Amino acid sequence: MAQPRFLAIDSGTTSCRAIVFAADGTPQATAARAFRQHYPRPGWVEHDADEILAAQRAAIDDVVGSAGDAPVAAIGIANQRETVVVWERATGRPVAPAIVWQCRRTTDTCRQLRSSGAEPEVRQRTGLLLDPYFSATKIAWLLDQEPGLRARAERGELAAGTIDTWLLWHLTDGAVHATDASNASRTLLWNLRTHAWDPELCTLFRVPEALLPVVHPHGTPFGTTVLGGRRVAIGAVLGDQQAALQGQDCRRPGAAKSTYGTGCFLLAHAGDTPPAPPPGLLATVAWQTEDRVEYALEGSVFIAGAVIQWLRDEMGLIATAEESGPLAASVPDTGGVHFVPAFTGLGAPWWNPDARGLIDGITRGTTRAHVVRAALEAIAFQNRDVLSAMDVALPQPIRSLKVDGGASRNDFLMQFQADILGIPVRRPAHHETTALGAVRMAARSLGIAEVGDGGTGGNAGTFEPAMDPGHRARAVEGWRAAVGRQLPDPT
Repeated sequence: MAQPRFLAIDSGTTSCRAIVFAADGTPQATAARAFRQHYPRPGWVEHDADEILAAQRAAIDDVVGSAGDAPVAAIGIANQRETVVVWERATGRPVAPAIVWQCRRTTDTCRQLRSSGAEPEVRQRTGLLLDPYFSATKIAWLLDQEPGLRARAERGELAAGTIDTWLLWHLTDGAVHATDASNASRTLLWNLRTHAWDPELCTLFRVPEALLPVVHPHGTPFGTTVLGGRRVAIGAVLGDQQAALQGQDCRRPGAAKSTYGTGCFLLAHAGDTPPAPPPGLLATVAWQTEDRVEYALEGSVFIAGAVIQWLRDEMGLIATAEESGPLAASVPDTGGVHFVPAFTGLGAPWWNPDARGLIDGITRGTTRAHVVRAALEAIAFQNRDVLSAMDVALPQPIRSLKVDGGASRNDFLMQFQADILGIPVRRPAHHETTALGAVRMAARSLGIAEVGDGGTGGNAGTFEPAMDPGHRARAVEGWRAAVGRQLPDPT
């Protein structure tokens, strides 16, 4: 009998991917379709939700049937978080472009709420901060853009959700309006302690509860969709970072991973009690089953791999992303250049939405290699800032860091990351940990099989720190000085 296969839907910030896994967790076939990024104003980022859906369907069609004859046993969805869509229940059409997690258009709203004294209570209930990164203010903004939308939402004519919810709705032909707790906990509307949408938060953020999806625990199907003429259960939905935590097998308190995608996201498993996050960090749901909720501490860096993309596509300093590592290694240091890639503000642990990008220390002798090296180092420095804040909150310091995501393939970056952290960085044998986490949770939830680790339990490379501690301290001091130029003057 043919071994079962599992389909991961990995809906990211710049592309939609579909990956078929064998039962041992090895990827058998992969397809990807990119979609456009829209920047209507400085600091604003939008997606076309219909284009995302079309790209995801095309990726699924590309990959299903290309990896053998065995049927797909279950589907797991991993998705970019916080990005929101509002659509008509009757037609399934979005009422406006999707507002992306990177978008800063609701900065003033968050500032006003903070000035009103709302943040301590919001943080206590949600584990989050008042920042335009999260979904609630985006939903309210959308409802205010067209007369009658808010009234229609209150009558139940509209639906809202993150990208997982949007895909679930259409994959099930409108039968399922649902999400999971890992995504719900990123909205500013989900109470970590009551495990439910919080009516007082919905009132505060002016989001009608009638808009919101059902929050479905793992353990039974989220719904079914048709693949190859047969119905297949959608067994799991996870925010992409929580899926990577699952895929890296970080299922015990203190285990930590960092995903280097468009942004950089460091999560540490925090057990089954909502953690009290230190300043600058977030508490979030890792995953929820029918009888247990597990939590994570998180630090979110907004710009990581996106800075490599910017160097390539906007500045023309590199022709390919792969070129960045060797070019950076061609110079012994940055020549005094510091790059703070605050294109959409600074995330953890600074949380300054008004910060903007900075390249500092340029001289006549500065070359493109110095700038590219400074950009790669900036990714690692940002991750160090997060890990330093996280170590304060954990019972013991993080002693090694598992890594994944596209930029984790960059050997220069991974070695510098180990150097600047002072701990080993462990890269898995294959990089599909986000997708693997989604299908492992799907199979486990449905009791179908235990999907193997596909080699993620082994290492494609362990990068040991080699930087002198004094050099490390001076490098961090220079980075902190550059970041300080983008932070408010404390006086």
